[in-house]
Order: sequence, then C-alpha cells, then structure tokens
Amino acid sequence: MFRYWTKILTVASVSLIAASPTAGATEYRPGDVFRDCDTCPELVVVPAGAFVMGLGGRYKQELPEHRVKIARPFAIGRYEVTFDEWQACLDAGACEHEPDDHKWGRGRRPVINLTFKQMKGYVAWLSAETGETYRLPSDAEWEYAARDGTVTEFWWGDEVGENLANCRDCGAEWSGLGSAPVGSFEANPYGLFDTAGNVWEWVEDCWNPNHENAPADGSARTDGDCGKRVIRGGSWYYVKKNIRSAWRFKNDARVKSYWLGFRVARELP
Repeated sequence: MFRYWTKILTVASVSLIAASPTAGATEYRPGDVFRDCDTCPELVVVPAGAFVMGLGGRYKQELPEHRVKIARPFAIGRYEVTFDEWQACLDAGACEHEPDDHKWGRGRRPVINLTFKQMKGYVAWLSAETGETYRLPSDAEWEYAARDGTVTEFWWGDEVGENLANCRDCGAEWSGLGSAPVGSFEANPYGLFDTAGNVWEWVEDCWNPNHENAPADGSARTDGDCGKRVIRGGSWYYVKKNIRSAWRFKNDARVKSYWLGFRVARELP
C-alpha cells in the first residue's frame, strides 16, 4: 500500500510541474510517471543504459544477439494507447478514423484496428498539442523497456505461468477471446503494463528478418522492407512464445487488425 501511494504522489507532482507555464525545466527521474495533458497517455521515464537485444536467440528473427546502448533516458507509454485517448484526437479533429472496437467495448481497452499511418498521425497530433516530441518507440527501445534488466523469457521468469498476461494459452479470462482493459495484469519492474500480450504493438522500425547490421544505439531501423513494420509483445490471440520479451514479428503497414495496437514514446530534454 505504501508503494502504491508513493507512486501516486510522484505522478501528481510531476504532472503539476509539466502543466505549469511558469515552471522551469522539469527534472525527470527514472520511474517517474507523468502526462503532458489531461487526455494524453501516461508516461514512464526509462533510464539510459545498455542491454543484450535478442537475448536467448531462440528464433532466427531474434539473432544475432547484440549489445545496444541507450545513451539518453526517454519516456514510454505506461499503457497501450486506449480508445479514450484516441477519442481525444478525434474530438480535436486531428484524427479522422473511428476504429471498430469489435464489440468488446471502448474506454480503457487498447485502441485497435488502426494502420501504421493512422497511429503516426496520432503521435504527430500529440507533439503539436503538447509542444513535446512524441513518436513510436524503436524496436530496441521497446525491448529494453519491456525487459527492464531481466534476462528471462518473460519479464517475470522463464515460464508463462497462469493469469500473468493475456495470450491464447495464458489462462486469463480474456485469453483467446479478446483484449483486456489496459492494466489488468501486474506491471513490469519499470512500471509498464501489458508489454507481454493483450495486443501487438507497432514500433517505428522497418522490417528486417534478423538483427544483422542493426543499430547499436537503440535508434529505429530505416532500411529494409518499410512497407512492413515491426510489431512487438504478442496478443490475446497468439500463443505464449509470441509474448516473450525478445520475440519480434512484422505486419503490413496498410493492414489493421483487432489484435494490433500501439504505445507511444516521448523524448526528454
């Protein structure tokens, strides 16, 4: 209980600084949770650091294992972007597409049925609305944040367990049926929810079938097949191997799905 209230106080204090037009530059610390506006996604500050991407290398698209150095802290969505947050963009007239919720409900469920271009439009709107630089995370940033220093198959260990995430064989009430409201399962050590399962998440990178010649600085790959983009995290529809921290796959940038969403990243000063 004490830990919970500490987190709430951190959220409130950082949000207050960010909202104040007379405040100086905000000092962001690892683990801080904040948002830039009332309808903006909540963000978590992820520290600079280094890790081995593709750790374990069980599948060809995760190889070769390689060391990546994240030189600067960044912020990433605490949750997958929700229908409520997408609605704010619709209400502002900056987004035009009203995605189908597959009759599962909207609100705090992850927004689905969007193309890569439509998601990029949303982050462009957030940037214009807040004056900050929002974008999709890179493939490397996503894995770094999802792992949070762990070296196991999943952030909680090497076994998928029961009711720890939303995937086809994860034993949750939504498994194989549909998306869960964001935050329905425990967060990883960085405080990020649903990095394993629920819905796949678009990242910025063009698709390459493996990590050969991948950047070592955590930036997104702009070479390869840019008609397809990397997706991460698995989903309610897919099996447990797809929700492993290292697993990566691709999706045609023009194709939307009821198992595919996204979370945002934001650059820090």
